[in-house]
Amino acid sequence: MDPQAERLLRRLDRAWSAFTESYAGLPDEALLEPGAVGEWSVKDVMAHVSVWEEEALRYLPVIAAGGTPPRYAAQGGIDAFNTRMAERWRALSLEEVRRRLDETHRRLVDFIRSAPTEQLRSETRVRRRLRLDTYGHYALHANDIRAWRGRRAER
Repeated sequence: MDPQAERLLRRLDRAWSAFTESYAGLPDEALLEPGAVGEWSVKDVMAHVSVWEEEALRYLPVIAAGGTPPRYAAQGGIDAFNTRMAERWRALSLEEVRRRLDETHRRLVDFIRSAPTEQLRSETRVRRRLRLDTYGHYALHANDIRAWRGRRAER
């Protein structure tokens, strides 16, 4: 494997591990409690992260081919998109969210392993979208969940 792809996969793996570790060890009931991030539960955050990995998988090939994905502004903005997706995923069981999260993440790793090296360089549009939808995003929500766990422990 190309060294550029290996570095990217290590970075992705570190951020993914930090995200999954942020909620590791919590009982299922805690994962369902609202308030981890705004009104969202940890389960909702897990679903949210999976949605954005799916968006990456949907649009990275478009970007790699020189295209431009649709703008979220045309759908009411990112916040409106996130709200719609949260409602769509809310009915899923915790086990289904876990399964989809793991499956989507495996597909994302496979995509990176098969992507042309030139698309993975830090200055490409592909790499920027990948950072925004994945490892940069994981870190944001890992921090949110750790902060919530701290507040929860103080109760």
